[in-house]
Amino acid sequence: MCGIAGELRLDGTGPQERTMRSMLDCLRRRGPDSEGVFTDGGLALGHRRLSIIDLSTAADQPMQDAGNGLNIVFNGTIYNYPDLRRELQGLGHSFRSTGDTEVILKAYAQWGERCVERLIGMFAFGIWDSRRRRLFLARDRMGIKPLYYSESPQAFRFASNTQALLAAGVDTDIDPLALHHHMSLHAVVPAPRTLLKGIRKLPPAHTLSIGEDGRMTVRRYWSLNATRPAAARSEGEWIEAVHEALRVAVERRLRIADVPVGVLLSGGLDSSLLVALLAESGAQGLKTFTVGFEDQPEEKGSEFEYSDPVAERYATEHYKFEIPNSEVLTRLPEAIDLMSEPMVAQDAVAFYLLSEQVSRHVKAVQSGQGADEVFGGYFWYPQMAAAQGAPIDRFRSRYFDRDHAEYLRTVAPAYATDDVTSAYIAERLNEPDADAFIDQVLRLDVTTLIVDDPVKRVDNMTMAWGLEARVPFLDHELVELAARMPPELKLASGGKHVLKQIARGRIPDAVIDRKKGYFPVPALKYVRGEAYDFMADVLNARACRERGLYRRDYVDALLANPEGDQAFTAIRGNKLWHLALLELWLQRNVDGKSV
Repeated sequence: MCGIAGELRLDGTGPQERTMRSMLDCLRRRGPDSEGVFTDGGLALGHRRLSIIDLSTAADQPMQDAGNGLNIVFNGTIYNYPDLRRELQGLGHSFRSTGDTEVILKAYAQWGERCVERLIGMFAFGIWDSRRRRLFLARDRMGIKPLYYSESPQAFRFASNTQALLAAGVDTDIDPLALHHHMSLHAVVPAPRTLLKGIRKLPPAHTLSIGEDGRMTVRRYWSLNATRPAAARSEGEWIEAVHEALRVAVERRLRIADVPVGVLLSGGLDSSLLVALLAESGAQGLKTFTVGFEDQPEEKGSEFEYSDPVAERYATEHYKFEIPNSEVLTRLPEAIDLMSEPMVAQDAVAFYLLSEQVSRHVKAVQSGQGADEVFGGYFWYPQMAAAQGAPIDRFRSRYFDRDHAEYLRTVAPAYATDDVTSAYIAERLNEPDADAFIDQVLRLDVTTLIVDDPVKRVDNMTMAWGLEARVPFLDHELVELAARMPPELKLASGGKHVLKQIARGRIPDAVIDRKKGYFPVPALKYVRGEAYDFMADVLNARACRERGLYRRDYVDALLANPEGDQAFTAIRGNKLWHLALLELWLQRNVDGKSV
């Protein structure tokens, strides 16, 4: 797990040292253990390392395979690398390190660009092929690891976060189409767009190849099939198959590490089940971590009553951290500085503060992200299933933060567009190889929406403290299995039926049967008091008014009634918070950095 960066000059000049220096400085927190740079003509690769596998200097990056003329920078973990290593050794390849980075290099030498199809894990990497004079980039199937890039007539650059590209210089004008997505989909901007015209991101399950002539090829190497298998399975057979696939996924993410791996234990079904399965796999001395906040009258700020019994049952070394509400607002700007893109989920700062504490004890953790999307855990899925009409209508009315008409009332005329988000979602829902509407919805969520919401959020906030987050529910083989399961086995029992059946007898029934919870951050969820003042200050600031992104009458109406019915989205997000978060991200990450 690391931070990577690169520059390929397209104008015949060499890379400038200060550009790579600026980019790597923005990646320091992702890789606090070491740094390296490689150059070859107009190409420069940079790396910041977080040592998880093969802690020796033999695994430092950029890593070179001189015999094959290859160099790599890599962020992530390849869980099947021992098997690939043995296969490659049988094909005549030799190794000087014991980690997964060199395995990718040799796999590329053996199988070329199709090597990605053999990798199981989370990854974003760049390989410079000095013989072909081509740069090859790849991103994992589920988009767990980020990969941003910028292109101009002078240079192509890539990095693990947008801050590194901003430091190198990009067009920071806002992309109106991306803004429409952002305002409609809880701050999700599907790849390849980002909010900024000058920065793009490689979509999950894609590769990109570019030569010194600037010619670029992007290829999709994996897609998710959501149709029923030819051989029908009973409910019991599906449960058994998912149990086995999840067990394998959990064990992969425990075994492939040369450092201890803990668990972020929220008190919900997903993370509690991870603890149970890890214990069953023989994990010893397991460390678990839970965060809590101050209560509000409407809601508790912690889930300790659910996480404590799980930790006690499996005798974990359990750590609980209680964060006062005052610290949430004080530390929020820090978290925003480290967001590659604006993230409106209120638990971003919770993950940031939790990761700070966890990083003092371990360098890698397992987390339950993805279970709701893969196994149908959110309340809006059954609502969509029961609705009538075209797929886009069933989806939009129960998911979009605002319809197109409200979008036009939200932003200044300069950012008006057609209803591009509805068109995009309709196209994605109607892609082939999905049997039922809910199959379409869950596939869209797993392959697109989750990537730029909880997955990106967890990566950003954990890596801010040099902490690697592993997400077994997004093991692509488990996801492939779950996608072919009948939707009714997911939506039964209030959602995640199969996981609940697996959990019976392994974790307390109170955890299994509790109402679906969310990471509680009451200080931000309820827009009142200091939280309201914070948001009002951001939206009334001179920078916000001069930017002219929002219509003032819309902002003023929300400020006048921040908790009224019109202030909440279909899935109960607060619109005032959404506007304030985006504006503050622009102030802290973009203002003054345009070129």
